[in-house]
Amino acid sequence: MNTVDAKRVLETALICSHQPIQIRDLRVLFSDALGADTIRTLLEEMQLDWAQRGVELVQVATGWRFQSRPEMREYLDRLNPEKPPKYSRAVMETLAIIAYRQPVTRGDMEDVRGVTINSLVLKQLEDRGWVEVIGHRETVGRPSLYATTRQFLDDLGLASLDQLPVYDSAQAQANAFARLGEDDPSLQMDMALESDETAEVATPAEGEAPIFELSSPRDPAPTGDDTHEH
Repeated sequence: MNTVDAKRVLETALICSHQPIQIRDLRVLFSDALGADTIRTLLEEMQLDWAQRGVELVQVATGWRFQSRPEMREYLDRLNPEKPPKYSRAVMETLAIIAYRQPVTRGDMEDVRGVTINSLVLKQLEDRGWVEVIGHRETVGRPSLYATTRQFLDDLGLASLDQLPVYDSAQAQANAFARLGEDDPSLQMDMALESDETAEVATPAEGEAPIFELSSPRDPAPTGDDTHEH
């Protein structure tokens, strides 16, 4: 099989798949006649082939997939004009703490945020598949250690935690996840490195609960933090 035909096979498989595909699974397409290095080279060539199109080929945590480019979101959103549910600042700040400081216990998160974290916030993140318990700290009470999942990286469009953008403040870290959660992988969040200025623009009017907007229609809005201080 020549290179053109091999790329056509890979392209077809990736476009028709609803989930990212790992290279070892792509080898099955060719009955293992092509090695992993060869397939990776073909995938990298395909990335260049699609460089000027509205769809891009990317590698995420669980494999390779096609997805729309961030600049296409404005147009694709017109196909689904319904307002997505809104989630409390507590969810995004908690997710950011776990993502940037993992593994962490609930106590660690509360120390950073300065308030007691409502258990519904962690449950919401676990139910969505973004965080999980990976063990327990060997201390009094053996508290659970939380970390992000591969699904979290997939929804961000990232291959590893090393690709998370670097921010100077916890607020900016939380704001980076403000659009996380599209059910369609081709509409993954735009990691536009939002600045604190963007966060200020999104701040609700005085007296309103601070919120972030997520594009995840299947999740109910969590209640946020407990009101007492930690």
